[in-house]
Amino acid sequence: MREMKLGIRSEQSDSETRVAATPVTVTALVDLGFEVDIEAGAGSVAGFTDAAYASAGAHVVPMIEAARLDVLLCIGPPTQAAVATIADGGVVVGFLDPGANVDLIADLGSRGIRAVAMENIPRSTLAQSMDALSSQATAAGYAAVLLGAGELPKFMPMLVTAAGTVPPAKVLVLGVGVAGLQAIATARRLGAVVRAYDIRPETKEQVESLGAKFVEAPTQEMDDGGYARAVDEETAARQRAILGDVVAESDLVITTAQVPGRQAPRLIDRTMVERMAPGSLIIDMAASSGGNVEGSRPDETVIVGGVRILGPRDLAARVATDASRMYGRNLLEVVSRMVVDGNLVVDGDDAVIGPALLGTHATPGVESPTDPEGAA
Repeated sequence: MREMKLGIRSEQSDSETRVAATPVTVTALVDLGFEVDIEAGAGSVAGFTDAAYASAGAHVVPMIEAARLDVLLCIGPPTQAAVATIADGGVVVGFLDPGANVDLIADLGSRGIRAVAMENIPRSTLAQSMDALSSQATAAGYAAVLLGAGELPKFMPMLVTAAGTVPPAKVLVLGVGVAGLQAIATARRLGAVVRAYDIRPETKEQVESLGAKFVEAPTQEMDDGGYARAVDEETAARQRAILGDVVAESDLVITTAQVPGRQAPRLIDRTMVERMAPGSLIIDMAASSGGNVEGSRPDETVIVGGVRILGPRDLAARVATDASRMYGRNLLEVVSRMVVDGNLVVDGDDAVIGPALLGTHATPGVESPTDPEGAA
């Protein structure tokens, strides 16, 4: 039985500052039986030095050799150069965006490379420690508020000064998932007056537990998948009327509503934006999936009547150190689940790995080529 080889490369996106493993998780991976290669400088922007990785037991290399790796860990979909480092029959684990990367997934399948998509990890109690969508949404929600605080031309908290009393900023968060809850909590810590809305009625208690006020717009129960059903026009009109008034009064609006595999729901139209005061700010966290705000565009600033609409896609990467720590831990837990008696096992019947495994080329319960004889 040969040693299992695992690699981490530098992410190629100019805006990506996270890294798929930290020195702490490298130590754990080595303890699992992996020989770990990491490209020089892969974690430097996130605050993790090559020396720290070497001390943790990794081999710091200028470039990972072609067809060397049994496992490649990544943040976003791997480039062709990254895929070339994986041996036939190996495994790649990361956010793979399979709907937008059909050719990539097909290419991986043609070489027998098993693709484990972190966005498809079940959001269940069993998989909680592997839920990278939640960990990175936490980072993004926090970063969205800091971005807003830096861009907003006024203070977030109330200040009492010799020059008079400055009122607190009014913040509205639309969508109370993981990112929304973190945004609410962060804005409250900064002293803003916070209101929030989600169509799910059970979120009211969560909003109020964080010291924010729930907007009393129409709510409804979810479908079997936990997502909102389409509302009738009468309900939608009432929703728009109530939200329109709250949006108009807000200094900063953060929208977070997204549904995996679908276009983001439209929550704010141009008429609502035009009612906001000049200098107000909207951060649309769903801009890359169609946008919650009419006119928002990914990674661009759109100005409507003096109101700026931002559509940043790199929010989690803006807090790269801690986002990498959380994501690295998620990946470690996934990889640990695939190591059985010192062998790499990709089990399509596993309750966590199975739903995240793309394609049909992986045979459930069959050991990987790291142990072709299946020795226990």
